[in-house]
Amino acid sequence: MNADALPPGQPGGPSNLTLRVVSAIVLALLALGLTFLGGLPFRLFAAVLAALVFYEWTAMQPAESRIHEIVSWAVLAVFLLALLAGVSAPAALAILIVCCLITIVHSGFSGDSHWSAYGIAYAGIPAVALAHLRGDDSAGLIAILFLYAVVWATDILAYFVGRAFGGPKLAPAISPGKTWSGALGGALGGVVAGIVTAYSAGAAMSFAAVTALALLLSIVSQAGDLFESAVKRRRGVKDSGALIPGHGGIMDRVDGLVAAAVLLYLIGVVFSELGAPAGLFSG
Repeated sequence: MNADALPPGQPGGPSNLTLRVVSAIVLALLALGLTFLGGLPFRLFAAVLAALVFYEWTAMQPAESRIHEIVSWAVLAVFLLALLAGVSAPAALAILIVCCLITIVHSGFSGDSHWSAYGIAYAGIPAVALAHLRGDDSAGLIAILFLYAVVWATDILAYFVGRAFGGPKLAPAISPGKTWSGALGGALGGVVAGIVTAYSAGAAMSFAAVTALALLLSIVSQAGDLFESAVKRRRGVKDSGALIPGHGGIMDRVDGLVAAAVLLYLIGVVFSELGAPAGLFSG
């Protein structure tokens, strides 16, 4: 989530903070509802999220040729259909790699940059991670709820602690509004939220493991936020879009989530010995 300095609300209208809170609640309820359903509804959620992220990514640097734009969307559509069909994670990633390669090769013929290929990877990899973390079982539900708790608490605490205490800037050349106090407050909030969620949901993990995992996800979530800020700065835009009142675009809202989801998926795969990635939450 973009926690840079925010413009004041319009006179006579709702404040920016109010818009942020209302938008966040609506999006959280939608995400939680689809998460509890799991299966196809959640895969659809991951696919729509990927499509919106890709749209905003490419809007920052439109393709020079119309045909390259069509090719990029066509190959992304193939990947998203495969994801919706419930193909295995290795198969989905293989399809994604092929889609990226096709886009890169076509950009060589059309004279376009590789920007669209990067966007397909940025949108597609987290979609695979989210879909296969959730799956259809209770362990997958716990995994995603844990992910949400850590990332959302990190976002919220980083924003409010940073505004309350200020202090040295975290990365002034990338995101001038972020501070070390906000980063530390966000990390602490993410760890506490992760511990509470994990044990409330019945996760079969040691306290040390839950704490370490929550801290890692919080750090990576904030790194994902900084990465998206760096991309926007390079492209010369303040927000990735204007779809969400008070927040900007979809990328502005899920920048930390997509990074943390990929890390949680990778850790899950390693500790489940290439089995179900959410298995680490069921012991």
